[in-house]
Amino acid sequence: MERDTIDIYDAEAATYRANRSSRFADRAAALSAGALGPVLDAGCGPGTYLPALGAAAVGLDASAPMLDLATGHGRPLVRADLTRLPLRPGALGGAWARNSYLHVPHAGLPLALAELHRATAVGAPVTCSLITGPDDEVVSDDDLPGRRFWRWSDDALVDVFVGAGFSEVVLSGEQPRFVDAVRARTLPDFVGPDMGVLVVGLNPSLHAADAGVGYVTPSNRYWKAAIEAGLVTVDRDPWHALREHGVGMTDLAKRATRRADELSADEYRTGLERVDRLCARLQPGVVCVVGLAGWRAAVDRKAVVGLQQRDLGGRPVYVMPSTSGLNASSQMPDLVAHLRAALDLAP
Repeated sequence: MERDTIDIYDAEAATYRANRSSRFADRAAALSAGALGPVLDAGCGPGTYLPALGAAAVGLDASAPMLDLATGHGRPLVRADLTRLPLRPGALGGAWARNSYLHVPHAGLPLALAELHRATAVGAPVTCSLITGPDDEVVSDDDLPGRRFWRWSDDALVDVFVGAGFSEVVLSGEQPRFVDAVRARTLPDFVGPDMGVLVVGLNPSLHAADAGVGYVTPSNRYWKAAIEAGLVTVDRDPWHALREHGVGMTDLAKRATRRADELSADEYRTGLERVDRLCARLQPGVVCVVGLAGWRAAVDRKAVVGLQQRDLGGRPVYVMPSTSGLNASSQMPDLVAHLRAALDLAP
């Protein structure tokens, strides 16, 4: 969240509590009833919804004065930002976020939701409320003036939740606009602003989805090649790659499978459309597609490795061979050379 908005909540916590009610308590209770374990109240404020979320609820907020007000509800409380959740992977059986993620800027929401994906168990229900409209920023002029909010179009909201690894995404209500979704067995996008390179895989393997890291198997040569090529410095850590080196990661298709050839051409084409919109929004320096088969299925059956005629979101696309150990025709020096060639295209 933006620091200036947190400061306003710090200073006006009592005003906020006095002027807000738990008018969606029934919705929060319904989420809790379907949860697989402890429910996180992400951005809990003074804890208005904690009773409705059950005895196992956990409150989290970036504002210490807000958490002071929430102590009377008798639930565990954590002071943290939505973009850096200090929770172990899979710890949560559900998550409720009433008007909290709307304070995260557009470019930062995918990674904030990736944090939520990491902290929730497969199948966990998630409900978030945001505000819809033009994809822009607004500043409040109510009883807590100066807070910054980001509005989202419906299509963009669906894209960002699907990209973050959630399925069964359903929108309902008007101002706030609720997003109900389920944590899927897949990888989230590791994307954000100022990416030099966006690495696009074909789809996650089941092993990668469970580990939370793409290309995680010992036989896959991506991370070793990426380190040798100078893209990253830490092995199997997409969070570090993005935050320290501006190297993002996503997939053409979000459905995890044992083998990429289990996907249909339609899945690749639909996924490519989402990645195209993602690139248009975040404008990475270059897009590096790892795996020729998916690009051929979605774009050009006769494509060859190298710089492509087709761009994504106005950004150049470089397609390289698969780094899987099953691809015996590409050796490590070849993979390193391809990654360096992609990196050279970044401004």
